[in-house]
Amino acid sequence: MNCESVTKLIPLYFYGELPPEEEDRLEQHLDTCAACAREAESQRALSAALDRRAMQPAAALLAECRHDLMRAVYREGAPVPRGADFSPRGTLVPHRFAAWLPSLGVWRMPLGASALLALGFIAARLTTPGAAGPFSFASLTPDVISSVRSVQPASHDGSQPGEVRIVLDETRQRVISGKLNDSNIQRLVLAAAHDENNPGVRWESVDLLNSHSDSSPVRELLLNRLAEDPNPGVRLKALEGLKAYTGDPEVRKVLAQVLMRDEYPGVRIAAVDALTAHADGKMVGFLQGVVQKEDNTYVRRRCVKALQDMNASVGTF
Repeated sequence: MNCESVTKLIPLYFYGELPPEEEDRLEQHLDTCAACAREAESQRALSAALDRRAMQPAAALLAECRHDLMRAVYREGAPVPRGADFSPRGTLVPHRFAAWLPSLGVWRMPLGASALLALGFIAARLTTPGAAGPFSFASLTPDVISSVRSVQPASHDGSQPGEVRIVLDETRQRVISGKLNDSNIQRLVLAAAHDENNPGVRWESVDLLNSHSDSSPVRELLLNRLAEDPNPGVRLKALEGLKAYTGDPEVRKVLAQVLMRDEYPGVRIAAVDALTAHADGKMVGFLQGVVQKEDNTYVRRRCVKALQDMNASVGTF
């Protein structure tokens, strides 16, 4: 494996997208090549900076786009575009678009994420009935979402020649507003954080609840999402809300489990940082065990650094 190929693979490595054998070869190269190690650290810093970049679009726009996209994806019998590819994480990516991304090197992740987001919104608009023109089914009744169930010639008695019969499925929207310290509002947000079909809603719910992590039900929810949510972005957001409580034994227990078991290296790295923010002697043996078992170079290095900061040996004796 040469330096050029390693540079192209580093972004995939950070997000756990490489096969195990290729990951091992890349790690061996990083251990022996100072230039590539510096490049990897640079790309890691860029990725972290992009993760911290926040956008605040209008809430109404987010809700509308999310609804359109989910309807397009989950509508029964929706056609699948020719040449589409379903990745293990459920992302729909045209083959030509996916093939173009690896050549972008360090910019692959941010550009790919932005392009996929735009592609999702465009696909939702193009596949939503009425989206191609000025007419919108939502305009029939402003607070009702409609989709067509069937269209057929009218055949019942009394119909006029040329009439058609359209059957609509309609869902009425209801907007509830309030502050998170309102028990009813908090209960709804806690329920939304468990929405199995929409990771975006879970992420937003956890993000809102992070500011109320001093509440026992909220902290219990954050621990649950950190340990069990299938989406790494939601797990990272839950971990962010628990940072102020890393001295709590129950929080440390879950963080330790995450460090040992989470499949996403970024989550494991965040767990190391959270655990070592309140380092104590009890952590030495645990971190030494992680160093021996961990197969990700960067997670191992974080653990080694934590042990060195505690003046502890890296290996066990």
